[in-house]
Amino acid sequence: MEILVTGAAGFIGMHVAARLLQAGHNVTGIDNLNDYYDVRLKQARLDVLKPYSNFRFFKMDLADREKMNEMFADGKFERVIHLGAQAGVRYSLENPHAYIQSNVVGFTNILEACRHFTVNHLIYASSSSVYGANRKLPFSVQDNVDHPISLYAASKKSNELMAHSYSHLFQIPTTGLRFFTVYGPWGRPDMAIFSFTKAILEGKSIDVFNHGKMQRDFTYIDDIVEGVLLVADRPPVPKAQGTAPDVSPSSAPYKLYNIGNHQPVELMKVIEVLEKCLGKTVRKNMLPMQPGDVPATFADVDELMRDTGFRPATPIEVGVKHFTDWYHSYCKSVAAHSL
Repeated sequence: MEILVTGAAGFIGMHVAARLLQAGHNVTGIDNLNDYYDVRLKQARLDVLKPYSNFRFFKMDLADREKMNEMFADGKFERVIHLGAQAGVRYSLENPHAYIQSNVVGFTNILEACRHFTVNHLIYASSSSVYGANRKLPFSVQDNVDHPISLYAASKKSNELMAHSYSHLFQIPTTGLRFFTVYGPWGRPDMAIFSFTKAILEGKSIDVFNHGKMQRDFTYIDDIVEGVLLVADRPPVPKAQGTAPDVSPSSAPYKLYNIGNHQPVELMKVIEVLEKCLGKTVRKNMLPMQPGDVPATFADVDELMRDTGFRPATPIEVGVKHFTDWYHSYCKSVAAHSL
């Protein structure tokens, strides 16, 4: 199968592309390799993919409509897994235009290309951030999500709305995946587990927001990838108007899923696990809640389980150990290349 993976040099994108390549699919990867974080890490992820003969990569910006259309015309993609986006809640307060360009303009270009070049299924990354000011836990895809508290969240909610309109108007099967706090080997440096690990090993203190009273549904990368691939094989089909249990019934070939571990973990517990894995303790700067942040996330994955038979379940102790083992090996590799 011919498959396009956007954000192929990103954390989730690299892992998804690798699994597809191992399964024998032809994968085209694109990424703009921006400097939101260390580009060397993105290049190292690509180095994992480049040895596969069934992989090709293009450095490309999602917002470049002309190049996107040329690539779709040449690629004849049967499936698009759209994981490229400007990530990060806090950075959206500093550089809002990056989110509009990538997450709104770029997503429009993806939808238009899928429309004009007959893609069989578009799978795209949404985020648990869309739940915003919601207080009911666990978060369900049936919940109202009209109160985002960051531009990042608003951009992801807009993706879901845009996808629905294209599914309705042009019968493009689209599936949005609300990811919950993804972590693991090759993760993003701006995420807590990565940044905490770096600080602990360097003997620095860490900032702990909301005075440590935070819970996150930490989801290991292998569980995320498994969910993406299972959903990708199940294009949504139009359903009868008014079919339960949807809170907003739609006859479009459109679907949303949460992909989370369904086991929220206290932030202080994660720090304890990291300290144990690394054999060091860390000084903690207890700070108030950051703007745009929420005290807890918790995924209701009943629909994912019902439709695919899969429920993420990697314990935090197992996932963190895999991450810290990778981190040590990656740092050694970076140090060796810098000599």
